[in-house]
Amino acid sequence: MNNLNILELGLIAAAALLLIAIFIIAVTLRRVVPTNMVHIVQTSHSSTPYGRGKPAGNTYYAWPSWVPKLGITVTEFPESIFQVALNNYEAYDKERLPFVIDAVAFFRVDNAETAAQRVATFDALHTDLKAVLQGAVRRVLATNALEDIMQSRAELGAQFTAEVQEQISQWGVLPVKTIEFMDLRDANGSNVINNVMAKEKSRIDMESRVKVAENQRQAELAEIDAKRTVEVQRQDAAQQIGLRTAEKEKQVGIANEQAQQEIKAAAKTTTERDMDVKKVQEVRGAEIARDVAAVRAEQEKQVAVVNADAQKQVQVINADAQKQAVTTKAEGDLAAALKEADGIRARGEAAAAAEQAMLMAPVTTQIQLAKEIGANAGYQQYLITIKQVEVGRDVGLEMARAMQHADLKVIANAGDMQQGVASLGDLFTPAGGTKLTGMLAALSQTPEGRQFLDHVTPLLAKGATTGALVGAASGSATAGAVAGGAAQK
Repeated sequence: MNNLNILELGLIAAAALLLIAIFIIAVTLRRVVPTNMVHIVQTSHSSTPYGRGKPAGNTYYAWPSWVPKLGITVTEFPESIFQVALNNYEAYDKERLPFVIDAVAFFRVDNAETAAQRVATFDALHTDLKAVLQGAVRRVLATNALEDIMQSRAELGAQFTAEVQEQISQWGVLPVKTIEFMDLRDANGSNVINNVMAKEKSRIDMESRVKVAENQRQAELAEIDAKRTVEVQRQDAAQQIGLRTAEKEKQVGIANEQAQQEIKAAAKTTTERDMDVKKVQEVRGAEIARDVAAVRAEQEKQVAVVNADAQKQVQVINADAQKQAVTTKAEGDLAAALKEADGIRARGEAAAAAEQAMLMAPVTTQIQLAKEIGANAGYQQYLITIKQVEVGRDVGLEMARAMQHADLKVIANAGDMQQGVASLGDLFTPAGGTKLTGMLAALSQTPEGRQFLDHVTPLLAKGATTGALVGAASGSATAGAVAGGAAQK
């Protein structure tokens, strides 16, 4: 009985301890998700979001991940709006002008499960969103000019939002509002924005001054219109007064004119008397003027004669001086020409003597050489042989050139081609020349032959040089001339 009681008490105590332990664990591990947060509880089998309005509720037990079956991992994300800021971010516009901006973007987690699949913590999500924001800002700013960026911040904010929204949807995050530029300033060492602001200030000042000038112009035009209206009315009044005054003066003038006529009638007699006196004065004045003009003309005539004599003497003196100058120059030119002629003659005589010496030098040498050769018969034969070889070579070259340009046809009736060409070469031998001479003499005895010879005589004359060479080689001038003409043909 006692043992049973002790066992029951032990069981009760163990159950109480177990309950106490369960209570302590439940109190320790129980999590209540705050209103503005979402906790993604990841077990070995599933992923469940907890929070306000979630199907699983807003409480769970955070068993350590090392506990088998019950262990979990938790990723916390805020459901409230959070911001990602870019402070002192260095950017460039499309012209590569540097500047620094401060931008702020506002986001909220739209799908916490998707966000939990992409990142492990909210800090990592914040870092990724900041990188996306930097890329979007860099791309959008790089496609716009700095002045457009400064003037169109709202439009650029919408572009940034659209650029970011396409990328952050895969994180389960949405932008709440457009991205805002908090500040835009120059980078270190740059004054681009200050210059743009200065230009904008000058533009505003210009527009203000133009508007003020336009307002002043309108005011002055209004004043001019008012003055013109007043002046017109004043002139109308003056016109009325003038008409009344003119009428009055007309009546007064008529009375005055009548009085003046009476006065003129009385003054006529006085005027006639004055005219008689004036006429006498004018006649006398004309006579005096005539006498004065005659005296003045005589004086001018005498002055002209004196001036003419002086100019004549000056011209004579200048002519004498020019004559002496020309004579002196001619004498100098003559003396210089004589000196130059003497120099030319002396240089010519020296050049002639030098040329004569140069010409006589080879002659003297040739005379001495001729004396030596004349006494040596073997050497004379040697020189003759060399000359014959040179002549034969030159004749052969000329014959080859003549045959190259000649329109010749070789018809070999017997033997081969070499024999036919050799027979053609016989034309340029003394025997060939004799035969050609006989042929030409025979042709000259007939009218047709004479006509032919008259036709080819100019061609034969052109070939005289080559014929002379052939004659020198063969010893027959006549045959050489004929052969040269034939070669030319």
